[in-house]
Amino acid sequence: MGFVVGSGAPAGAHQEWFVSNPEAYPLDFGALLRPGVVLAVGVAVAVTLLVRAVAARLPGPELATIRPARRLASFLPWVPRLLAAHLGVSLLVLAFDRAVLDPGIRVPDGAAGTLLLVPQAVVGGLLIAGVLVRAASVAIMLTGPLLVALHGPEALVTLAVFVGIAVFLFMVPPRLKDGGRTDLDQATLRRAAVGLKLGAGVTLISLAVVEKLANPEMARAMLDQVPALNLLAPAGVSADGFAVVAGSVELLFGLLLISGALPQVVALLAAVPFTATVAIFGATELLGHLPFYGVLLAFLVLGSREETSLALSGLRQRPHVRIRSDEPV
Repeated sequence: MGFVVGSGAPAGAHQEWFVSNPEAYPLDFGALLRPGVVLAVGVAVAVTLLVRAVAARLPGPELATIRPARRLASFLPWVPRLLAAHLGVSLLVLAFDRAVLDPGIRVPDGAAGTLLLVPQAVVGGLLIAGVLVRAASVAIMLTGPLLVALHGPEALVTLAVFVGIAVFLFMVPPRLKDGGRTDLDQATLRRAAVGLKLGAGVTLISLAVVEKLANPEMARAMLDQVPALNLLAPAGVSADGFAVVAGSVELLFGLLLISGALPQVVALLAAVPFTATVAIFGATELLGHLPFYGVLLAFLVLGSREETSLALSGLRQRPHVRIRSDEPV
């Protein structure tokens, strides 16, 4: 699928969507060796291991005592449909906004640029309609090598969430004849979840590195441009210090998503910063985060039943278990 050809701008996300002249802030991997960054990364890894250890000792879904949370299990057959809709809407609206996969990748004005957006719009429409979902997923996965060739490996890792959702949908597509419902087999879901977790997690980790931890100048410029982002400023935390904190939190959420442990708690906590920034940056932020909202919703629903929660985390394996939505909750 050749809808990334012709975009002259580098792949961008989050800060790069809004900071002035993002190309003026090259990566500085030496910044990763700063004592504060090393400490923050160590804490993020330690917390991830702790969460996984706690999850291994819990008897079932972490929000099982909350009745509304238990009722989320009724949405289990619709998880692939929900993911496809979130991704499809994002692709379609971005195409109408003349952006490719990401608000930071624009196509040239004119008919030639518009033609480049047609495949993206078609793929988005197929995902929204729930038609030929596997073919649409393959088309998205094929953009990986094109992204690397045209924009370098940074583009692929920052947009890995698209590939992760596509892998999941290819392995567990919604069934059109059942209105989009899907029977989730634990063994298949376990394999499909690997792509979903890695895609979302790698994107968050890469953004933490390329926009904050290894790019303190860009982080400082973003905070100078929008001082309200530094929530710790009243406590005397500098822009550089807050950038390390924000980057380490983003890194932590990426690691937790890859872990898959305590999926409901992780989804709810991660939704807070993703939602809060919409009030500052508006529709662009909402649209750019739409695939992540789909992933977080999937984590919330999959975490509502023990079988799917275990398939997502991979903590224990009970293969060939058919997951049903009509069991009492």
